[in-house]
Amino acid sequence: MSACTASAVPCAGVGVDSGVSVTFLRDGYGDLTGASYELCARGECVERALPPGRVTRLRLTLPLDVDPARGPVRLRVTPWQSDDPVIDASTEVELMWQSDGCGGGAYNHTGLAFTKDDGLLTKVPERVMEAWRADLEGSPPASPSTPTPTPTP
Repeated sequence: MSACTASAVPCAGVGVDSGVSVTFLRDGYGDLTGASYELCARGECVERALPPGRVTRLRLTLPLDVDPARGPVRLRVTPWQSDDPVIDASTEVELMWQSDGCGGGAYNHTGLAFTKDDGLLTKVPERVMEAWRADLEGSPPASPSTPTPTPTP
């Protein structure tokens, strides 16, 4: 039995909510310890302390009845004890339907990314994903000119 229906077929149904998320690569910004971020979309904003880490995922939860039409997403990052943001970027995105596997779902755009060189992007580049994976594993990413060692049998 699932949490969503009386069916014996399981469904996801948990944790699907409307929102936008940005994968933020800090390279090039120096020390952002104590910085705050503001992420806004569809008239909603979240303002919080910027979590530590070279790569950070920032999330704004939106109302379930959010309008999925194309609209602006804005990211601002302000250093500690400053009134002037070092990042103030926006882009236009359309929210996409994400099924909960139970006949419901929510509107999301989870593929945004921000880098100093590229600004706010509507798709997460592979190099940002590689940096995120390396950050999770606690190792520096391999540079494009450094061959990745392969195990020998």
